[in-house]
Amino acid sequence: MTIMEVSASPAGSDLVERAIALRPELLENQAGAEDLTYYSEEMHRKFLGARFYDMFVPKRYGGLEVSPRVFFDVVKELARGDLGTAWCFTLAANHALQVASWFPEEVQDRVFGGGDFRAASVAAPTVKARRTDGGYLLDGVVDYCSGIPYATYFLGQAMLEQEDGTGERMGMYLAPRSAFERLHNWGDSLGLKATGSESIRFTGAFLDSSMFLEDADMINFSVKDGTVGSRLHGNSLYAGRGLVTFTTSLAALAVGGGFLALDEYERLMRTRKTPYLPIVPRIEDADYQRLYGACYTKLRTAEAALNGVIAEHMEYCGQTADGTREYTFLDDWSLAGVVREVCVGVWETVENDLLRTVGASTIRHGERFERIFRDLAMLLVHRNPMLREQAFRRTARLLLGLEEA
Repeated sequence: MTIMEVSASPAGSDLVERAIALRPELLENQAGAEDLTYYSEEMHRKFLGARFYDMFVPKRYGGLEVSPRVFFDVVKELARGDLGTAWCFTLAANHALQVASWFPEEVQDRVFGGGDFRAASVAAPTVKARRTDGGYLLDGVVDYCSGIPYATYFLGQAMLEQEDGTGERMGMYLAPRSAFERLHNWGDSLGLKATGSESIRFTGAFLDSSMFLEDADMINFSVKDGTVGSRLHGNSLYAGRGLVTFTTSLAALAVGGGFLALDEYERLMRTRKTPYLPIVPRIEDADYQRLYGACYTKLRTAEAALNGVIAEHMEYCGQTADGTREYTFLDDWSLAGVVREVCVGVWETVENDLLRTVGASTIRHGERFERIFRDLAMLLVHRNPMLREQAFRRTARLLLGLEEA
């Protein structure tokens, strides 16, 4: 194994500016990405050239090791160009953080050392695993693998069969692309057609023992004694739990998509007139101005909440890494709840402040606002936001001491 030389790293602001510079092209290519069901090979090469995939890869392997704030600022700007493309990118690029935090050094040497790492991930344990000589065999289908078209690995959960017949235990695995088959079955959903959220199939796939973590749950991965990653890389970035960072990915996408909707609303304000007397350009109408201002303010509020959660998450990571305080399940669960509300809040302001006054002609097939609306609607029914009410109840039980984490 050869560790890559650490190349000159762009500043965080440079990465964000690169994302902003791509927004016009992302806007122009929205329909094409939907038709393909993921972004083009040309756009993939531009993401490679911008080093977006390297943001959470450790510097030890030539990565950029940026702060979560920088990563999610890039995500927001990409989503402000095309929410579907940004989703496909984000959910392949963000899981370098979990792999670099939790997996042993020998695995990290193998998967990051070649300089080509992207991992889609799904937490649902729909795959069955069984022990065999030197490792494990995987069988099963995993649905909704967003980002899989350009992923080089898949990070998943499996139910491990017990050899004594006493049942199953949860495990986490990291599988190379050669271990699974893409089923090419994405694109008939209402929205988020460009996310590449295909299913994959494992059929007797062999993983060596280092690539499978027994009794590991990415939704509740204990960091009580620190992490492999924080010790290996000397950076508290890799000392965190997983639920909040995944949910923050959705929230960053939502905020970027909300600003994309507002951008389109502004374009229509500048090019269309009011549907009522006096007939004037919408941009001159006090009601349209108020709705625009209301949506902007609510999106900025959502963005502030998102940034606050990122800062608190990093504070917990730092305390875990230096041994002063454990990053607990309740910490992770409650922060994830806050950014889940960011997703809901973005949807509500786009629906209430923009959709109801944008006009029926703008939500015909092929219109930009129609696509944005479909994408945000699909985001809201993702499993994470969909479980909002159940999450509220569990939060209460945890806080009231009725349930142990």
